[in-house]
Amino acid sequence: MTPDALRALLQAVVDGTVSVEDALRRVTHAPYQELGFAKVDTHRALVQGAAEVIYGEGKRADEVARIAQALLERGQNVVVTRADAATAAALCALAPDARYVERGRVLSVVRTAPPRLGSAALVCAGTSDLPVLEECAAVCGAWGIEVERFVDVGVAGLHRLLAVREAIDARDVVIVVAGMEGALPSVVGGLTKKPVIAVPTSVGYGTNLGGLTTLFAMLSGCSSGVVVVNVDNGFGAAAAARRMLAR
Repeated sequence: MTPDALRALLQAVVDGTVSVEDALRRVTHAPYQELGFAKVDTHRALVQGAAEVIYGEGKRADEVARIAQALLERGQNVVVTRADAATAAALCALAPDARYVERGRVLSVVRTAPPRLGSAALVCAGTSDLPVLEECAAVCGAWGIEVERFVDVGVAGLHRLLAVREAIDARDVVIVVAGMEGALPSVVGGLTKKPVIAVPTSVGYGTNLGGLTTLFAMLSGCSSGVVVVNVDNGFGAAAAARRMLAR
């Protein structure tokens, strides 16, 4: 159940078109839907402000489609992360209006336009980090966060970042995606007063250690107040931004 659906139900009770008992039944039966292999959290939007997001990796395409159908039947938008081509085909067969961002591996079905929460600058160190940035961008868009991309502005050529400093600072929140030694979020954090969310990626040579070196560098950065999410977790950065902007 979404906040708008609950408001409409309560208004119907006030108007006398729905009985108190009927309203109680609808709310009581709403918390989750049992599918046998999954329990779909249909109250997530009411509690957290956004519907449950489906993590596609490890799930069969038909399983993702059934979970998505359960959400759509409750009037909720659908977002699937880490979705492969087979999952995209299954969901598009169910919902022709589904949108697939292949590079970010994100599927979305947005039938109820989300309220605009604000804007985010998506700052990317190098083009190898783009899959993670595009995951973040797709989820932000589905949640009503307007994004502007600033790509290939890593610290190896600092003049590229300084050239777009004012445009980055004009956004409500800044999400910085970087691999290698992970220095970019600390630099950006020193150039803006806006909230900064850092996303380490697994991009880099051997001693990058699959993103651990980048993660540790960002956690140890000298710019105070920079929030760091997990390795390659563009979705997590979008979720953090949504919580910040929803306030």
